[in-house]
Amino acid sequence: MTTLRVAVDIGGTFTDLQILDEATGIAHAHKVPTTPADPSEGLITGIREACAQLGVGLERIGAILHGTTIATNAVLQRRLPDGAVITTAGFTDVLEIGRHLRRKVYANRAEPRALLVPRSRRFGVVERVRADGSVETALDEASVRAAAEKVRDSGATAVAIAFLHAYANPDHERRAAEIVQQMLPDAFVSCSHQVSPEIREFERTSTTVLNALLMPVVKTYLSKLKGRLADAGVRAPVYLVQSNGGVTTPEIAGEQPARLLLSGPSGGARAAEVLSAELAEPNLIAVDMGGTSYDVSIVHDGAIRLVTQGDVDGLPVRLPMIEIRTIGAGGGSIASVDQTGRLHVGPNSAGARPGPVAYRRGGEEPTVTDANVALGRIDPDYFLGGAMDLDVDGARRALADRVATPLGLEPGPAADGVVAVATAHMAAAIRLSLFEKGLDPKDFALISFGGAGGLHACDTAAEIGTGRVVFPRDPGTLSAWGMLFGDVVHDLARSRLVVADASAVPALEAVVAELRDEATALLGRDGIAETDRAYPVTLDLRYPGQAYEIGVTLAEPSALAEAVAAFHDAHERQYAHAERHVVPEIVTVRMAATGRLTRPGTRPFDVASGGQPKGRRTIRVAGAERDAAVWERAAIGTDLAIDGPAIVEEPHSTLLVPPGWRLTAHPTGALIAVRTVKEA
Repeated sequence: MTTLRVAVDIGGTFTDLQILDEATGIAHAHKVPTTPADPSEGLITGIREACAQLGVGLERIGAILHGTTIATNAVLQRRLPDGAVITTAGFTDVLEIGRHLRRKVYANRAEPRALLVPRSRRFGVVERVRADGSVETALDEASVRAAAEKVRDSGATAVAIAFLHAYANPDHERRAAEIVQQMLPDAFVSCSHQVSPEIREFERTSTTVLNALLMPVVKTYLSKLKGRLADAGVRAPVYLVQSNGGVTTPEIAGEQPARLLLSGPSGGARAAEVLSAELAEPNLIAVDMGGTSYDVSIVHDGAIRLVTQGDVDGLPVRLPMIEIRTIGAGGGSIASVDQTGRLHVGPNSAGARPGPVAYRRGGEEPTVTDANVALGRIDPDYFLGGAMDLDVDGARRALADRVATPLGLEPGPAADGVVAVATAHMAAAIRLSLFEKGLDPKDFALISFGGAGGLHACDTAAEIGTGRVVFPRDPGTLSAWGMLFGDVVHDLARSRLVVADASAVPALEAVVAELRDEATALLGRDGIAETDRAYPVTLDLRYPGQAYEIGVTLAEPSALAEAVAAFHDAHERQYAHAERHVVPEIVTVRMAATGRLTRPGTRPFDVASGGQPKGRRTIRVAGAERDAAVWERAAIGTDLAIDGPAIVEEPHSTLLVPPGWRLTAHPTGALIAVRTVKEA
């Protein structure tokens, strides 16, 4: 009996699934509404429905790869428990001091600092470790006990322990954690040397605090998920997708939930990287537009980029993650007009409950989806393959009442305006992602996925100046498909500030050996065969005096000179200059302990020929009512060229081909839209 591998991406509005038959390589897509109160409920519903459609039992499931936004949403919505910080005496204000960075540099006042733990629950203890790991002041265990008593009195249930220079010597943190756990056995305790063992006390403390506060949230969810799977008779192992695109076990995810903060979007970025090779498109702008958010990632020269630090709602997270820019622009983004007559679209979202007005779930505020419904771009009888009947009149009324009337516009131009503002936001996010790396949009194709992405892709591409758009197969569930390519990954790091010359090689050898031992133990615990293990090493290098680093690959410690040369080259590419006469510094040594899982094979695809549109309808596009051919995606053969305006429908997505664009089918099953005129 062949097994099934299930990938699940739980978003803010829909839960997307890809069911892979490992024997045939065929993947089946399915989509169900997300259940915000308990996302595991929607997950189980989706698995049951998908398996029922395939006519197979749940016992055939061999593994579940699970991407989730539960950690991200808990932070964004501040649905977090009360937490406390125990740190080195004199450093209780690290979170508040931060980096003195200002998002609005010309404002009279700096924006308020995002603080998850107030000063009243930040406690200092007597201890001091120097940057070289030597002990200046021994740990005063009595002060730790006193701090634990204050934590108990405060009512905090999550405790972050972050001592100065614990990355160099974690002994004090380990002992403090033992004491706190003895005195507060029910508390969730997180130590910085386990979560982010790197320099920079602000980022390390922030990451540890986030991790501690997310532990009860994620552990509670994983416990519910385990129970629901057991009740359904599913005995397959579950892997959680991490921000770095790899997967990990529920046990590790429960202890280090901060690694899940970009869990869902990372699947889409990984899918774009796979498709880059499949389509021979080395440079792709990957955009994932769902119901709540718009995620932008870049595939350059066939590879996505990993960064060592991200940001979630103004809170730094010092962990390796795929570089993804996220804005609040999705199908559920709410359109409103302020008192000055300015139209806003997002970042607030209608979510899954109540959702857009057209969903008939009690929504009253118009959204981007409602605008597309009102413009005739979405067939109300074929949404989700006909599983959901849309309320066209309701969408139009909401747009008229909340947008058209306040702006003094007719309904059609008002809906145009909602779409145009959303498109401008999306284009701005793409420009930032490219321009900050010195990349030109004209050198890239845009690959669009997510349930709402296909309706905006061509307009967004035209806005940024690129004339090529790729619509992959199953775009509505592509992030879930990308998760099927995840490997087990443990990110390990050691900060060691040394000059990157020959004298550093012995120290590098010792650090790499230490990381290798830790990695071997972790992969062994995961049950990964030795033949399926890999231990790639990278170095974070910088010029002396710089406050930022660039990561480069280290083949082996003796090849340090080659890594330094690669750093100079990378610095010149990214910042247009390199100081090749200067010896850089090593800041951090990283190892991505990787356990390779079986990859899906090439997806079979029957290349169609010919085909006819299934009908025609009037849509509003490019500022006017136009007659458009409506195509079923499966009917588009490789010998056809479809000129816009046209609509392409499939069960989980709708694609818009505006005037001035031509659509053709790629032999892999992707659709390619090319701009044929400069102005539509």
